[in-house]
Amino acid sequence: QVQLRESGGGLVQAGGSLRLSCGASGGTSSTDTMGWFRQASGKEREAREFVTAITSDGTYAYSADSVKGRFTISRDNAKNTVYLQMKGLKPEDTAVYYCAASSIFKATRPYQFGYWGQGTQVTVSS
Repeated sequence: QVQLRESGGGLVQAGGSLRLSCGASGGTSSTDTMGWFRQASGKEREAREFVTAITSDGTYAYSADSVKGRFTISRDNAKNTVYLQMKGLKPEDTAVYYCAASSIFKATRPYQFGYWGQGTQVTVSS
């Protein structure tokens, strides 16, 4: 049973940066595609927005158009940790950010991810 725990969220001004971390334990997380999703206030769980993901060996990293050029995902399999570096933050990036693990290559849909963290709040003030 894979367990994921996010950290690093907080309040930041527009244009600022944050780095989120996701620690994994209890399973073969190093062989999973790892992704980040976000859920804005008032949105349903099913409407979680795909942000970015990275394949098991880090060869492929892919992102939603809304964050390309601003957000970067990386992973350290030795530490079972995935990172999300966010720069140029905008108020519309405000959401709870979730880390998720999938056994599907280049997964992007929430239903393709079987394991989820509890989420960390990111708030961007204007």
